[in-house]
Amino acid sequence: MLVDSFGRVATDLRVSLTDRCNLRCSYCMPPEGLDWLPKPDLLTADEIVRLVTIGVRDLGVTEVRYTGGEPLLRRELVDIVARTSGLGAEVSLTTNGIGLARLAVPLAEAGLHRVNVSLDTIDRETFKKLAHRDRLADVLDGLAAADAAGLRPVKVNAVLMRDVNEHEAADLLRYCLDRGYQLRFIEQMPLDAQHGWRRENMITADEILGLLGAAFKLEDADPKERGSAPAELFLVDGGPATVGVIGSVTRPFCGACDRVRLTADGQIRNCLFATEESDLRRAMRDGASDADLAARWTASIARKKPGHGIDNPEFLQPSRPMSAIGG
Repeated sequence: MLVDSFGRVATDLRVSLTDRCNLRCSYCMPPEGLDWLPKPDLLTADEIVRLVTIGVRDLGVTEVRYTGGEPLLRRELVDIVARTSGLGAEVSLTTNGIGLARLAVPLAEAGLHRVNVSLDTIDRETFKKLAHRDRLADVLDGLAAADAAGLRPVKVNAVLMRDVNEHEAADLLRYCLDRGYQLRFIEQMPLDAQHGWRRENMITADEILGLLGAAFKLEDADPKERGSAPAELFLVDGGPATVGVIGSVTRPFCGACDRVRLTADGQIRNCLFATEESDLRRAMRDGASDADLAARWTASIARKKPGHGIDNPEFLQPSRPMSAIGG
C-alpha cells in the first residue's frame, strides 16, 4: 500500500492527461495562457495505462480520476479509459465540460463511472469575465449529456470569487437541485499561475455557508460518513439533496487525505502543494521494471508532510499551477 509516515493510506489517484486547457479561468491562469509542456515530455497513452495498472494492481489504488488541464483535449482519452476501467478501481473524470456533449456516451461505453464538471456561474457574461471564453452553453450541454449517458452522480465544482460571482451561490445551487446534480463549492486555493492569490480576497467556507443559508435551510449531514472525502455535506431544506463545501484553506482535511497525483509529464506528487516530485517518466523510459516504479512511488508517499501548511508563514506556493499539476 501507499502509506506515509503518519499512517495515511493513498488510495485515490489523480492522473493529469495534459496541462492544456481551452478556458482561461482567472483563478488558474492568465488570459494569454501558459507555455505548455512539450509533447515529448508528456506520458504516452501506453505509459499512463502502465502506471495506472501498477497503482491499482500493486499499490492499493481504488479510485482513478483523470484530470488536466482539460482531459477532454487528450485525443486518446476514451482509449485510456477503456484500457483502465476494467482494473477494479472506480474511474472518473474532472472536466470543464467543453466537448463533453460529444464524448459523454463514448466515455460511458468505455467504462467511465462518473464526472465532475467545473461550473462557477450560470450567467453568460460572468462566465466570459471569469473564463475569458464565451462557452457557457457548451458546459451546460455537457452536463446534460453526462446525466443522460448515465455518468451519475453528476458532480459540479464551483469556485466563488469576491466581487465576481459570489452573489450567484444560491442560483447555482437551485440550478443543480433542479437537475439532480451534486454541487460542491471549493475555496479558492493558492494554485494560480500568476501567484496572485491572497487569503483576504478568498471567499471562505463560512462565507459560502452564509450566502447559502440566506436562501436555504442547511443542516449538517452525518459527519461519520465523510471519511477522507474533502467536502463537508449539508442537507438542503431537510434533504435528501445535499450541497458540499470544500474548505481546503480554512478547514483543511489533510489528516485524512488519501490522494496522490501523477502529472501529465510523469511526476508523482504526494500532495497538491508539494514542493518536490518523484520522476517516474525518466525511470520508466530508462527501463525500470514495474517493481522498481512501485518502489519509487511508495518512497515518494512515505515522505508526505503532515499538511499543506498554507497557514505557515514560511508557506511557498508550488511552482506549478493547478493546470500543470492536475486537480
